[in-house]
Amino acid sequence: MPATSEADLPDMGRPLLTTVAVIASCVGFVVIGALQALYGPAIPALRDEYGLSPAAAGLSLSAHFIGALLGVLVYHLLRGRLTNRVLLGGSYLLMAVGAAGFAFSPTWGLALTGTFVIGLGFGGIDYGLNQLFAIGFGRRSTAMLNLLNGHFGVGAIAGPALIGWLGAANYPVIFIGVGVLCVLILFTLGGVAAKEPEPAAVEGASAGGARVLPIIAVFIGIYVLHVAIETGVGGWEPTHLEAVGYGAATAATATSAYWAAMTLGRFIAAPLSLRFSAPAILIVCCVGMAGFLLLATVPAFAPYAYFGVGLMIAPIFPTCLPWLNRAVPSVAAAGAYVIAASMIGGVAFPPLLGGVIDTVDVKALPLVLFGLAVACALLSLWLRKNAPDPDGVRRPREAERADAVTTQGT
Repeated sequence: MPATSEADLPDMGRPLLTTVAVIASCVGFVVIGALQALYGPAIPALRDEYGLSPAAAGLSLSAHFIGALLGVLVYHLLRGRLTNRVLLGGSYLLMAVGAAGFAFSPTWGLALTGTFVIGLGFGGIDYGLNQLFAIGFGRRSTAMLNLLNGHFGVGAIAGPALIGWLGAANYPVIFIGVGVLCVLILFTLGGVAAKEPEPAAVEGASAGGARVLPIIAVFIGIYVLHVAIETGVGGWEPTHLEAVGYGAATAATATSAYWAAMTLGRFIAAPLSLRFSAPAILIVCCVGMAGFLLLATVPAFAPYAYFGVGLMIAPIFPTCLPWLNRAVPSVAAAGAYVIAASMIGGVAFPPLLGGVIDTVDVKALPLVLFGLAVACALLSLWLRKNAPDPDGVRRPREAERADAVTTQGT
């Protein structure tokens, strides 16, 4: 991980997160990535244990996301009253308690309560750490956010793998292990600053409600659209590939590769974000999404095209959040708005896309998502013009010289 120079510190003093806290935060994102991905593979065991229909078993993920959305909102409302350590600690404890409740619940109703409690903590960690990383590393915040969110993908891959290795019937053991990790992370929270500094006005940043509100609205639009594409591919890629002639095993493997590409893309984007501005990365990603989705209409290229879509989607969430904070520094709730919007999009869009596919045909999936990607690209072009990133306009050589000078001074 890159060293932090004085120029990168938000208050020209103690960093918001020490090295230990950064590592623990990455572990925390592995944990929440695993938790989100564990429910699906555990469904067969849940159905056997509680005598559930598939729809009833699927409520576990719905309860989790409802809790996560509330967790984001509650964390944001309490930010000004409680310290980061208290809020993050409370969120980790909620996940630990919820995981234990879900693992040992004697009834399905109590198990759903456990997933809701997990979701509350999940939302707090997701929002709290993303916000701290978005403002805590100066010019390197985008790189660090990509690293942080890359670890979410590591967890999302590791969770189902653990279920496959230990067997779905042993899901309680995995949830208890996740809860223990959450408790252990509590001992690292001393490395998190109690409060972040008040946001300072940034030269070139937007001001005034008439200008700020459209910018926030467009960022929300980009978050909703890219999450819609992300969940659309993840949910419907296997069905589309089978419809165009691929076997079930090939379709499943290609879908796993798509999710792996999202993790890989964030780790690749981390060093690239030190060289290229957030607007440039966003535009390339949106245009790239559209191009790969168009390529996916050709059956022979479809599995590889979806892998490319995963690479292009990956950097959008962690790249836009620091840019949003710099573009509207006077709106503290902006990050909460876009993270909440992304969660709503992830829950609401899959059934909407299912309705569209029922009306047309699953073979039209790439074209439907291509339209969303084009809209995302148009919004990114609007943002480049109306919310230029004041931290991304310097040439890489100038940025390196500035980092070298400030590092020598520490």
